[in-house]
Amino acid sequence: MTALVLLSGWGVDAGIWRPLADHWPSGVTVTAPDWPGYGGRPPLATPGSLDELAEAMADDLPADAVWVGWSLGGLLAAALLERLPTPLSPPRGLVQLGMGERFCHPEGVPTRELAAFRHAFGRAPDATLAHFRRWQLSGEPDPRGAHRRLLDLMDSGVDTATLAAGLDRLAGLDVSDTLSNARCPVRRLAGRHDPLLAPDTIAGADRVLEDAGHCPMLSRPAALAEALVVLAGAMATPHTPAEEAPA
Repeated sequence: MTALVLLSGWGVDAGIWRPLADHWPSGVTVTAPDWPGYGGRPPLATPGSLDELAEAMADDLPADAVWVGWSLGGLLAAALLERLPTPLSPPRGLVQLGMGERFCHPEGVPTRELAAFRHAFGRAPDATLAHFRRWQLSGEPDPRGAHRRLLDLMDSGVDTATLAAGLDRLAGLDVSDTLSNARCPVRRLAGRHDPLLAPDTIAGADRVLEDAGHCPMLSRPAALAEALVVLAGAMATPHTPAEEAPA
């Protein structure tokens, strides 16, 4: 039995995973919890606190599952490896979808571009969120169709303070050390035409989905489900960090 926990990204609730529902093989169980502040779930008292986030997500991120974090969800899931569960009981693995060790990259989304985006969000959050949802879909084969599907899948609004805290995380969170010392396997999955990732980040992914961008759950749900099952299946054996591996 393979258990997957699917975690969504900035500005998008867990409804985005629904297109994959018809593509999971038997023997795979899937949950897709919303982050606090999304999908009608109450926001954190301090939306930027990773400790509060760990406490809120404790029941949603079991150790016997592979965590799949998409976009900002990949950064947050990696950050929670040090907080949830305990270091002696890590998850079976972590898959980062559409994300690297950090968000900003000179050949992807430069720091100055994200800073401008954060400034725009502070002035007009709803319009800026709508712009982002279109922007992240620009690498899909049918961006307009993908945008319509995205809007149809969204369950409710997102808490503005939670969105602002998420932008702070995209600007400053670097999980390089966490991932290099992770006590579970970590794999990366990317769409070939992801507009938010640098070319080197895409090329360095463990698996690349052709004819897809940042949102393959909308453009290639069957291929994404298959890729996740394959990556999760390879994480069945216990993992030892490289620096602790026997010589």
